[in-house]
Amino acid sequence: MAEHLHARNDALKTNGFTFNGINTQINITPRGSDWYFTVCAVMTVSSIVFVGMGFRKPRTHRVFHYITASITMVAAIAYFTMGANLGWAPTEVEFHRRDHEVAGNYREIFYVRYIDWFITTPLLLMDLLLTAGMPWPTVLYVILVDEIMIVTGLVGALVTTSYKWGYFTIGCVALVYIVYQLAWEARIHANHVGPDVGRVFLWCGSLTAVVWILYPIAWGVCEGGNLISPDSEAVFYGILDIIAKPVFGAILLFGHRNIDPARLGLRIRDVNERIVPEGPNVKPGQQRNAGNVNAPEGSTSA
Repeated sequence: MAEHLHARNDALKTNGFTFNGINTQINITPRGSDWYFTVCAVMTVSSIVFVGMGFRKPRTHRVFHYITASITMVAAIAYFTMGANLGWAPTEVEFHRRDHEVAGNYREIFYVRYIDWFITTPLLLMDLLLTAGMPWPTVLYVILVDEIMIVTGLVGALVTTSYKWGYFTIGCVALVYIVYQLAWEARIHANHVGPDVGRVFLWCGSLTAVVWILYPIAWGVCEGGNLISPDSEAVFYGILDIIAKPVFGAILLFGHRNIDPARLGLRIRDVNERIVPEGPNVKPGQQRNAGNVNAPEGSTSA
C-alpha cells in the first residue's frame, strides 16, 4: 500500500529538472515533493477553517478572517506548485560542496516561494498592524519595507556571485526595521487601545518577530550557502511557514473573537447599511429629495 501511494507522486518524473536547456544537480527528491504537498494540504484546510470561522461573524467583523484566509490560500497554491516541481529556476551555486546531497553546479531555486511571500507577508503585517490600530501611513510604509526585503531576498537567491550577500544584507536591514516596529511602536500602540488588544498583539507580534528572524538563517544555509539539501530546505521553510501562517492565524482569530474592529479604527459599513448624508443643512435620518436639493423651502417641483 505504501509503495502504491509513493508511486502516485510522479511530479518529478513529469516535470523534470531541465529548464531552458540547463539541468540541475541539486534538486528535491520525491520525499521533498511529498512534504510540499503535505504543507499544501495544511494551508488548504486552514483556509477553509478560517473562512468558516468568518461566516460565524457579522459581515462587518470579518476583515481579519478574510485577510488571514487569503494568506493561507496563496501559500497553498505556492506549495502545490513546489510539490509539482514547478516555479523554479536553475541557479549556479557560489559554493561547491563535496557532500553528495549538495554536490553539483546548479541548484533548484523556487522563485514561486518569493511570489508567495511578496503577497502574503504584507497581509501578515496588515493583520498585526491593524490589530494594533496603527495609522495607515505607517502601515503602508512598513509594507513597502517588507516588499524590499522579499525582492532583495529573491534577487540574492538568483545571483550567482558573492554580490548576493549585498542583497542579503539589505534584506536583513529591512527585517530589523520591521521587527522594531512590531516590538516597539506597534506594541505600545496596541496597549493604548486596550489590554485585550495589547495581549493579542503581544502573542502574535512576538511569534512573528521570532519566526521571521529565522528566515535569513534558512536563506543562508539554503539559497545562499548551499549547505543543506533542497529536501532539508523544504522542511526548514515549510515548518517556518506553518508557524507563521496557520498557527499565527489561529492565534490571531482566537484573540479577535471578542474585539470589535471599530475599536481599532476600522469602521466597516455593511452592504445593506444606509449611508447617512452629512452637511450643514442635513440632519441624521433626514431624507432629501434628489430632485429638490437646490430648491428653497416651500417650493415644489414642476
